[in-house]
Amino acid sequence: MRKPVVIMGIILAAAGLGAAAYYWQYRRLAGPALLKSPGRDGKPALPSSLPLELPPGFTISIFARNLPGARALALDPNGNLLVSLTSQGRVVALPDKNGDGVAEAAVTVLDGLNQPHGLAFEPGKEPRLLVAETGQVAAYDYDPARLRATYQQKIADLPPGGRHFTRSLVFLPEGRGHRLLISVGSSCDACEEQNPQRAKILAVDVQAGGDPETFASGLRNSVFMAIHPLSQHVWATEIGRNDLGDNWPPDEINIILEGNHYGWPYCYGKRLHDDKCDPAGTHREFCKGTIPAFIEVPAQAAPLGLAFFPPEWPREFRHDLLVAYHGSSNRTKPTGGKVVRYRLDAPGNFIDVEDFITGWPTPEGVLGRPVDILIKADGVMFISDDEAGVVYRVTYNHGGD
Repeated sequence: MRKPVVIMGIILAAAGLGAAAYYWQYRRLAGPALLKSPGRDGKPALPSSLPLELPPGFTISIFARNLPGARALALDPNGNLLVSLTSQGRVVALPDKNGDGVAEAAVTVLDGLNQPHGLAFEPGKEPRLLVAETGQVAAYDYDPARLRATYQQKIADLPPGGRHFTRSLVFLPEGRGHRLLISVGSSCDACEEQNPQRAKILAVDVQAGGDPETFASGLRNSVFMAIHPLSQHVWATEIGRNDLGDNWPPDEINIILEGNHYGWPYCYGKRLHDDKCDPAGTHREFCKGTIPAFIEVPAQAAPLGLAFFPPEWPREFRHDLLVAYHGSSNRTKPTGGKVVRYRLDAPGNFIDVEDFITGWPTPEGVLGRPVDILIKADGVMFISDDEAGVVYRVTYNHGGD
């Protein structure tokens, strides 16, 4: 026990009593590892043993490292995890052939892309891989044995770049055609868009082709989408505008209904009017006809990836939702940087919210920022982190019906 005592003394001397208290709180949860020396730009490096707090029965580990800008996640037909490296222009596969919970390699599936983000596999016996770059969506023939994607077919052109340049994908459930939803954020913080494809979720039939059509509008930046397992409705996170103070407007979780308007840029949250964007108040009546936020999220939390627990999980988790709060970038006192659990009933009505994984923000700096969440039926989940450049693996160790 002498070595931990010596290390603790060094921390107390270097960082003060507050940092030491933080270290002790999470040391007992994550083991004896300390933060490594600061990495590039003075940021703290991610330790080998993670100082993250999870609910009882859950453990977290690093599934794959050295993944700069890791963002959207998807499982291929053979169960291999894929992740988009948006800043690197790549999509990589992370095979775990021996099943030890650590990826053996990061195999490049596609390279030389323009800010790739959303990933989706087309339903069917031989599913194609759909990749959303900032200016287009393309489909590829995919070989899950060789982990290669070939023979690109363009599905849709999109407006490239802008303030919000990521594009995300989700297929509508069976029975609603081969319709692919594409989230395209606004070009600005708050403005009247000139491009008819921005600040919307678009839809395109990947079999029939044609130009994308508007599925829902008034969505500033719905970065991720998911399908509710029972209602089959589309749920999406929504990041609100800036420059209204630390606590306004709220970020949102929305249920996306086709043909509806969700308020941006004139309204936010529960149909609250944006006086700064519309000082004359000409759109106050318009706000009354928009769809209010289903769940309001604390301002600047930056909700990104969301995933529902599969029905195969124990009863206490069924119907619930996990959301990754990427964390604030311009708030006086930082917020977010965690994964939260929304308790829902079977139809999807909101019951309560609680922290699920915390500990990324530290007194020394931010260890990471969670992005996307993928929950498997077998009790394993994956979380990407574009700040630390890793994918985490979270397991649940308790049984139950």
